[in-house]
Amino acid sequence: MSHMIKLDTGTTTIDAYLAEPSGKPRGGIVVIQEIFGVNSHIRDVTDRFAAAGYAAIAPALFDHVQKGVELDYDEAGITKGIELIGELGFDLPMQDVAAAARRIGDAGKTGVVGFCWGGTVAYLNAIRLGLPAVSYYGGGNTRFVGEKATAPLMFHYGENDAHISADDRAKVQQANPQATLHVYPAGHGFNCDQRGSYDAASARLALQRTLDFFAEHLRNA
Repeated sequence: MSHMIKLDTGTTTIDAYLAEPSGKPRGGIVVIQEIFGVNSHIRDVTDRFAAAGYAAIAPALFDHVQKGVELDYDEAGITKGIELIGELGFDLPMQDVAAAARRIGDAGKTGVVGFCWGGTVAYLNAIRLGLPAVSYYGGGNTRFVGEKATAPLMFHYGENDAHISADDRAKVQQANPQATLHVYPAGHGFNCDQRGSYDAASARLALQRTLDFFAEHLRNA
């Protein structure tokens, strides 16, 4: 069962997409959007985690700047998305992730997974909020390597990502020696089946590794 809800962040109210499992939840997962908003792809990803047994929620982070953002995977969408994340910053997303985690708190332990820009938000969450996090091709991750993560981390990167270099990956790994970092024979956005860079084999393997990560770190006592 999935639907849009209103999420009280403590200072304002934003939309969020909530997907609930059919049985007792194995835990909770906050899904962090790309720069394209909580679009059909992010809703589909959220549904997949619910199908795997988790209460999953995707907060509409752009609501602070513009309501109802769902951008296409084209040049215009990229340009608009970059503009929106520039206006939004990172403090409000951290507040939203915390509120989303509280909203699904009854499901048990909660983790975070993010994609693209959301991958960086997920990484920052492990630093500032202390929730286990999986970061998919977070292009801004190197901005925060000087801060220490306080929760388990997993990183997924594409070897052929034009936006993230091997040196960038090395900096992230060096800053997080206890984290698991996977590199795939793919480009940026390889998890998204609405993008030309989609790589089905890499996406399947990354999802399985992500589910294994959450099975380990969200295991309820």
